[in-house]
Amino acid sequence: MSASSKATEEFVTLPDHLREGLNILFVGLNPSQYSAEVGHYFANPRNRFWPAFNMSGLVARPVSSEEDATLLADGIGFTDVAKRPTPMGSGLRAADFREWAPVLKEKIVRFEPKLVCFHGSMAYKAYLQHGEGVKEQVQLGLQDRIIGASAVFVVPNPSPANAKYSLNDLAEWYGRLREASKR
Repeated sequence: MSASSKATEEFVTLPDHLREGLNILFVGLNPSQYSAEVGHYFANPRNRFWPAFNMSGLVARPVSSEEDATLLADGIGFTDVAKRPTPMGSGLRAADFREWAPVLKEKIVRFEPKLVCFHGSMAYKAYLQHGEGVKEQVQLGLQDRIIGASAVFVVPNPSPANAKYSLNDLAEWYGRLREASKR
């Protein structure tokens, strides 16, 4: 390989579940290695996303990770700030966000979901810094900033590593998201 050639890192990642007219686009920090291997969002049985999602009433039926793509019919999609899988978010590099956050912005502007929901302030901060070029304090809930025509909402990260929030807390935040998506 010549010095001017750039090595491209190859990896298996999760597909985006996107279409125009989404009501909510969920944005994770990045796929876990486990989720990427099995091909579904929040697939780790210890992750609290699906139990909290089901408790919140965002859709009228219980849904599991294996059904993540079916939520497109309900107006709900999935993607990530960075697409490189890691065992934990701490395994990401600034280069991952520099590469992927602008791609995420392009997707949001192109597909114009009504509401973009970031899982955790870390995911939203990484997007803001590398997709918008700004550093801001981030609070949970509806944000003042929009992306293209899309409103932005931040919920706690449902990862089992985020023990600060209980399953009931997470379900309450998804309930607030549900209410915000009706506005």
